[in-house]
Amino acid sequence: MTDAISKVSSTSASSKSAQVNSPARVLTASVVGTTIEFFDFYVYATAAVLVFPALFFPTSDPNAALLASFATFSIAFFARPLGAIVFGHFGDRVGRKTTLVAALLTMGISTVVIGMVPTYSSIGVLAPLLLALCRFGQGFGLGGEWGGAVLLATENAPEGKRSWYGMFPQLGAPLGLFLSSGTFWIILHTMDQEQLLTWGWRIPFLASIILVGVGLWVRLSITETPEFKKAIEKHERVEVPIAELFRNYKRSIVLGTFVALATFVLFYIGTAWLLAYNTKTLKLPLLDALAIQIAGSIAFGIFIPLIGKLAERFGRREMLILTTVLIGLFSFSLPVLLGMGESGVLIFILVAMALMGMTYGLIGTALAAPFPTQVRYTGASITFNLAGIFGASLAPYIATSLQASYGLAYVGYYLGAAAIITLICILASGRNEV
Repeated sequence: MTDAISKVSSTSASSKSAQVNSPARVLTASVVGTTIEFFDFYVYATAAVLVFPALFFPTSDPNAALLASFATFSIAFFARPLGAIVFGHFGDRVGRKTTLVAALLTMGISTVVIGMVPTYSSIGVLAPLLLALCRFGQGFGLGGEWGGAVLLATENAPEGKRSWYGMFPQLGAPLGLFLSSGTFWIILHTMDQEQLLTWGWRIPFLASIILVGVGLWVRLSITETPEFKKAIEKHERVEVPIAELFRNYKRSIVLGTFVALATFVLFYIGTAWLLAYNTKTLKLPLLDALAIQIAGSIAFGIFIPLIGKLAERFGRREMLILTTVLIGLFSFSLPVLLGMGESGVLIFILVAMALMGMTYGLIGTALAAPFPTQVRYTGASITFNLAGIFGASLAPYIATSLQASYGLAYVGYYLGAAAIITLICILASGRNEV
C-alpha cells in the first residue's frame, strides 16, 4: 500500500517539478496549520481548568477533581510520539503535504467530538473515558502536525534563512493560545456560570470545524517541498524511517528530547498550571485570569520573530544557550512574583512568555537540524513529542502537587532543574546538532 502511494507521490512530484511554492504561501500554510492545531490543543487545556473538573470529575475535593482533569490533559502527550511515528513514516515515505492534511483532519475531528461528549451527570464514568479517548486523538494528530509544519517551512527556506523560516510555524502556538483564551474570555462575558457549564463550554470545540476547513484549503494549495522532491528523484527514501532513525540517530533523539525539556516545562507552568493557580489559589475572577493569559500570549508571539532575527545574526546555538540560562535564573523569581498577588502574576506571565517565545522560536529548527531528509519528519517529530512527555505531560500535575505539599518555591526548583538539564544537553550537542 505504501509503495503504491509512494509511486503516485513520485509521479506527482515529477509532474510538478517546475512549480515552486512562493515564500508567502509556504509561511502562511505553516503558521495557519499550527495555529489551528494549537487552538484545538489549548482549548482543552483551558477547559481542563475551568469546567472539566465539575463536569467530568465530580468529587467532594476540588483539588482531586483538578488533578483528575490534569491527568486526562496529560494523555495527549503520551499519544503524540505514536502520532509522530505513524505520520512521520508517511511524511518521510509519501510526502509532507499529504501527511499534514491527514494530521489536521485527525486533530480537528477529535476536537469537534469533544464538544459533543455527554457529561458525567448524563452517562456516568463513560463520560471521562470518552473525553480521554478524544484527548488521545488530539495528541495523536498534533504528534504528526508539528514536525511536518516545521519541515514545510525549513525545506522551502533559502540558504541561510532556516532559523527565520523555522520560526513561522512556531507562531502558531501563541496565536492558538491567544485565540483559545480569547474565545473563553468572550464566552464568559456573554453568559453566566450556569450557561457556561450547561452548553457554553462546547462552543470552542464545535467551532473548530470552521478553522479546520480553512486550514485544509490553505494546505491543499501548496506543492511538495523541494528537498523531499530531490529525495524522491535520488531514491533516498528508506523503507522504515523509524527503524533507520533508532539505528543511526539515537544520540540525536536523546539530546533533542532534553534540549526541548525546559521549553515544555516553562510553557505549561505559565499556562495550564498558572491558570489553575490564579483561579483556585488567588481566587481571581475567571475573566481576569484569562486576560492575564491573553497578555502572556502576546508577549509569547512578539519574542518568536525577535529571536529568529537574533539567531540569524548571532547563531541559533548561542541564542539557545543564552535563553536557557535566563530561564534558569528566572525560576528563582517564581515564588517571589507569585507571592505578590495579581500584579506579580502579570509580571511573571509577561517575562515567562517572553522567555518562552525565545526558546520556542528556535526549537523547531534546532530539533530538525541533525536529521537528513529521508528521516527528518520522523526524527523532528519524535524528539519534539518525547520532550512533550518528559516536559509537558505531567508539568501541571507535578507543579500542582509541589505547590500543595511544599509551597511555591519548589515549583521554581522544578523549572530550574529542567533548565539545567536542557543546558547540559545543548552544550553536549555539536554545532550542527541544534
